Amino acid sequence: MLALMDVLCISLVSFILSLAAPADCGSIGVNYGRIANNLPSATKVVALLRSQGLDRVKVYDSDPAVLKALAGSGIKVTVNLPNELLSSTAGRPSFAYAWVQKNVAAYHPSTAIEAIAVGNEVFVDTHNTTKYLIPAMYNIYKALMKYDLHSTVKVSSPIALSALHNSYPSSAGSFRPDLVESVFKPMLEFLRRTKSSLMVNVYPFFAYESNADVISLDYALFRQNPGVVDAGNGLRYFSLFDAQIDAVFAAMSAVKYDDVPVIVSETGWPSRGDKNELGASIENAAAYNGGLVRRVLTGGGTPLRPHENLTVYLFALFNENKKFGPTSERNFGLFYPDEKKVYDIPFTTEGLKKYGDSVGSSIPGGEQRVSTASGQSWCVARADAGKEKLQAGLDYACGEGGANCHQIQPGSTCYDPNTVEAHASYAFNSYYQKKGRAIGTCYFGGAAYIVTEQPKYGKCEFSTTGN
Repeated sequence: MLALMDVLCISLVSFILSLAAPADCGSIGVNYGRIANNLPSATKVVALLRSQGLDRVKVYDSDPAVLKALAGSGIKVTVNLPNELLSSTAGRPSFAYAWVQKNVAAYHPSTAIEAIAVGNEVFVDTHNTTKYLIPAMYNIYKALMKYDLHSTVKVSSPIALSALHNSYPSSAGSFRPDLVESVFKPMLEFLRRTKSSLMVNVYPFFAYESNADVISLDYALFRQNPGVVDAGNGLRYFSLFDAQIDAVFAAMSAVKYDDVPVIVSETGWPSRGDKNELGASIENAAAYNGGLVRRVLTGGGTPLRPHENLTVYLFALFNENKKFGPTSERNFGLFYPDEKKVYDIPFTTEGLKKYGDSVGSSIPGGEQRVSTASGQSWCVARADAGKEKLQAGLDYACGEGGANCHQIQPGSTCYDPNTVEAHASYAFNSYYQKKGRAIGTCYFGGAAYIVTEQPKYGKCEFSTTGN
């Protein structure tokens, strides 16, 4: 019984800490695919990336024109060794040395290559290249050592979520049994030893499209929703994205590799689709990607790893007109080939501040918001967050957070109505205003959201100063 109580106490402390002030922000990158015949030149693309504040890009090859255009830009680059080269790379160290010299060493450091993606979704490759993956990764790393680049250029391999045997609920996440001993354990050991990250391609769109009868669209799009409680770990999830990432973390934990970080190497939502592709629309794509950007840049990790910031690569930079498959495949782009935005979302913390609260979607647990002409906003409690989460947030705001909570004491103006929701709203707003309405200061673990009309509880009026 004592051991159980210890676990519960530790869990409670972790939960309360996760409600605290926002952590350092994560990072947003973009995938630059080129399966199209109408895209701008690489030089123009680099100018576009810089104009949008995008400082990370992932490409699906190592095209010299692209790598030369990126030289001197300061943009961090992940290059790809294609699946069709895995066999040669695995079987001949000399091939790996030559590939690294030609595609990495020849451009570094002027072109800021920070990682090599060895293959892409190898386990679903119809050419059966899985057996070559681990030897290829080791040979590429040895080649980087030869050129003294192994400390600055990381090696990984993007996996699809289909590499999981279980992904729901998140706590039951596990890798496919046929891949655990042969691939995942040696891969994760390699990543641990080289201080690299597991790359994962995550698409809530496909999960929603296939299960729209049981998955809420709001849950998939970072919009206001009551959340989904994972019975296995007791955590409440407000976005399908977080739930999918935590399924990967749970799978890693099951094989004793909790310490390996994760990079989301692909995620996105299509702006168009066929009639049977539920949810594919400009509005939903803006909501997903806008909500995801806000989610990542306001800091913090997932419910299972709340203090681990995320690096996320949006898919994709452009609509690509030569891709095969359903209409959605050609419409994941953030931009049209003429460089105009498909929908208007920011990609940086500065952009979020400029856009105010008018980004296409809210952070998890919030709601879609619109800026007012005055630019004023207030932070209030989310009624359906539950008393436990509201009380934890209230305790933090009035304690460590330094909010002015005198007015909600007995006998004071804002004591009535004497409810956790009303008191938490007052405290959340005081904290939010004292922090200058900075991005991420109205979150409290998903228990709060921003409004643009001045709230009132009884005779209590909320200030814009925090006092």
